Amino acid sequence: MAQPQQQTRLNFVTTGATGGSTAGAPVPNRLEINDFVKHEEMFSLYIQALDIMYNAKQTDLISFFQIAGIHGLPYIAWDGVGEDSAEANGYCTHGSVLFPTWHRPYVALFEQILQKHAKDIAETYTVHKPKWQKAAANLRQPFWDWASNTVPPAEVISLDTVSITVSNGHKKQVPNPLRRYRFHRIDSSFPAPYDHWPTTLRHPTNCGPNAKDDVKHLVSTLKAEQSDVTSKTYNLLTRVHTWPAFSNHTPGDGDSTSNSLEAIHDGIHDDVGGGGQMSDPVVAGFDPIFFLHHCQVDRLLALWEALNPGVWVNSSSSEGGTYTIPPNTTVDKNTPLTPFWNTQSTFWTSVKSAGVTPKQLGYSYPEFNDLNLNDQNAVRAKIAEVVNELYGGHVHKTFPFPLPQLSSNLPQDAGASLSPTNAPSDVPTTALAPHNTASGQSAGSEEADQAPETDADAPPSRPSLTEIWEWTARVHVKKYEIGSSFSVLLFLGAVPEDPADWRTSPNYVGAHHAFVNSAPERCANCRTQADMVIEGFVHLNEAIAAHSGLGSFDPSVVKPYLARELHWRVQKVDGTPVDLESVKSLEVVVLATPLTLPPGEPFPVPGEVTHHHDITYGRVGGSRHSH
Repeated sequence: MAQPQQQTRLNFVTTGATGGSTAGAPVPNRLEINDFVKHEEMFSLYIQALDIMYNAKQTDLISFFQIAGIHGLPYIAWDGVGEDSAEANGYCTHGSVLFPTWHRPYVALFEQILQKHAKDIAETYTVHKPKWQKAAANLRQPFWDWASNTVPPAEVISLDTVSITVSNGHKKQVPNPLRRYRFHRIDSSFPAPYDHWPTTLRHPTNCGPNAKDDVKHLVSTLKAEQSDVTSKTYNLLTRVHTWPAFSNHTPGDGDSTSNSLEAIHDGIHDDVGGGGQMSDPVVAGFDPIFFLHHCQVDRLLALWEALNPGVWVNSSSSEGGTYTIPPNTTVDKNTPLTPFWNTQSTFWTSVKSAGVTPKQLGYSYPEFNDLNLNDQNAVRAKIAEVVNELYGGHVHKTFPFPLPQLSSNLPQDAGASLSPTNAPSDVPTTALAPHNTASGQSAGSEEADQAPETDADAPPSRPSLTEIWEWTARVHVKKYEIGSSFSVLLFLGAVPEDPADWRTSPNYVGAHHAFVNSAPERCANCRTQADMVIEGFVHLNEAIAAHSGLGSFDPSVVKPYLARELHWRVQKVDGTPVDLESVKSLEVVVLATPLTLPPGEPFPVPGEVTHHHDITYGRVGGSRHSH
């Protein structure tokens, strides 16, 4: 008697969304969430498709629970990947050079499943079906551009119900799946407090089972971060040119004064979560805002790739490792981005997923529409314009560019009269005088250390029209030292006594954020990486201009000011203050970088960085070196 043939199990191949078109693009655009919610057909299909993913059994391979769980808990194999040699960790490559590229097929997988449901839903419409079919074909995961607007629309953060058009063409109020995800049952792997929250929460009011979202606190936190997030994003895109410095929050190439993509990403997680799931990597994927956030992270990867053609993933350590990658092993552009299959036998890699418009994964971004993608110089020039327009406003508020272009039209001694109040009409009045190159003082000179802050009787110096100092605070701290996600907050001026007022204080400048597993004792790789140091930067010029009244960024006046007025505090993501004395690894160091804007350059060009250790030396959490 013939034996029945054993059926071969097929792997779930990540293709990304398919079909559709956008004029001027090789594949359909992903849209910014504020635009997306205004698109009746796409938004209606998205809400219904997301609801189907929510309602699928948590054990179903393509349920929302299973897809969200790829990132962290419940630390189980997805689609059979890594069952035999799994580490106690999620698949996500935090702290690794693979961080930006791993999330690319991850978001594409979510997008693929969502669109499949949207296409099925479109087929049920009895009114104007072709319109809905077209919308489903064009549907892509929206991104939330927090660098332009840190507060998402109400459809994401505050509305419990939303109005959509259903299959009979009528409007209907339905529960809003973007607001929260409700667990069918709370997984036994979840640590406290997530083990008794039936839904995802943002800025929870308490740790008990009856906790609610504090939307007001969420919004005030996000608003307070706008300047810092925009400044960090602009500097990332315009100043970082190596993959180690761009890709992840471990100290990069040693020369950077700008945050990595991961470091900025970490801050958004902490700011949105506020002690809820989004601020803990082991459960962050269950908050539906996660995929809007990571779609933006991928968009910034595409913009940076366009500005730095040919720069891609380098060979490096896996650092803490993942569910399938052991810690401290070598990873590179050809490392499999597990668990995402691109065929029945191979995985996506960083090389396979590369591209400013990765049509192999079925999506593009609006900034690349109508560009000749084969002309790298033209693409770079256009994206530079976009970056300046979207994120460069703070530069024009504090840096007197485009003064280099004006210099040939000014009298020889005109520079001596430039000031915040009598600058040329196209220079904002908040701009400060540039660095005085004629004085011979350098950022590290002893004369600068001892110079008085102001001297009303001294003749005005002549500022250079081609150079200005940028001031930045660099933060180093051990990622796991506090045991949960936390922030190092920086201030210029007095720090409020009540920690609840820190983020909304007018003296608050910005922060470096640590996005940390709250239960490291249950994470093998967290335990082995207990001493991992993360790096971040807070840019100070805008706050110096707003608070100091100095009239210059020259080291001779800025150094004494920062030594007196720069302060820092550490705060857990739930708002609890942390004693600085207990954070032994914390080191805040002030850096000064001369910037120029040569003719034809789209962005300020940095010179050699000076480390002003003496500004913070001798203070708790300050520099460990006096010079």
